[in-house]
This record gives sequence, structure tokens and C-alpha cells, in this order.
Amino acid sequence: MKVAVYYTGKTAEKYLRMGEEIYAKRLTHYLPIEITVLPDIKGGGKYSPERLIELEGAALLSRVGPDDYLILLDESGTGYTSEAFAAWLEKQLHRPARRLVFAVGGAYGFSPALYERANHLLRLSEMTFSHQMVRLFFTEQLYRAMTILRNEKYHNS
Repeated sequence: MKVAVYYTGKTAEKYLRMGEEIYAKRLTHYLPIEITVLPDIKGGGKYSPERLIELEGAALLSRVGPDDYLILLDESGTGYTSEAFAAWLEKQLHRPARRLVFAVGGAYGFSPALYERANHLLRLSEMTFSHQMVRLFFTEQLYRAMTILRNEKYHNS
């Protein structure tokens, strides 16, 4: 199954972008994966947070097909240990869906339309992280999950 990851807006910090790129490159060894950064909404600073998440949500929804399995990274989602996430991911990769689509929202989160469309909500931690840090952490966790599934030495149990 193909995996798509959508990140809303650019990552401002170079060190975070570098980390994302390292794990994204490693992931291509395991999965047919496409990581896309959706551009910031033009003039986004003049919109209310509610309007901004509507516009960001519409941009993301336009890229999600009806047969895609959409997972939103959200603080109210289901949390997993790394091993449990790997097991969950393995099950998802065997679904009949066309693509497994993960989405990280912008600074204000997701629109109601995205929550309505989502098939699953995934939480990385009990703590709250910036949406830019979540990108690095999630990309690393995808890589970690693949190494767990392959019984490789990256993850120490």
C-alpha cells in the first residue's frame, strides 16, 4: 500500500527540516511513501484561526481520495507505544484502502470537515508539541515502526 504524509505549512527551523529529510530518506527503503508539504495559505495572517483552519482543511481534503484511509495526528487521538504503533501500522498497511494518508495540521489544528472525514486520530504523546516538531517526531516514529516490523536493530526494547 502507498503511504502519503501531508504537512501543513513550511518548517521554519533548519535543524527540524534536516531531521525530517534524514528519516524521510530512510523510509523510502521500506515503503512507497510520498511526503508533501502543503503551502501556507497566502495572507494567512489576516484570517481568524477558525477561517485559517477551514482553508487549510479544504487544501488537504482536495488531495484525499474517497478510498484513502485518513489518519489525523491529533492530541485527542489514540496513543501507542512504539511497538504497538508498529503493530497497528502493519494492520493498516494490509487494508484494502488505496492509500494510507497521515496528516499533520497547522498551528491551530484541523477543520471540522477534516475531523468528519478522518478514519482515525493518532496521538504522539500526552504532551503538546509544535506542529513543526511533530513532523520530525512522526517521521522518525514511522521509520522506527518499519525497523520494528523488520526486526532491525534501530529500536531497543
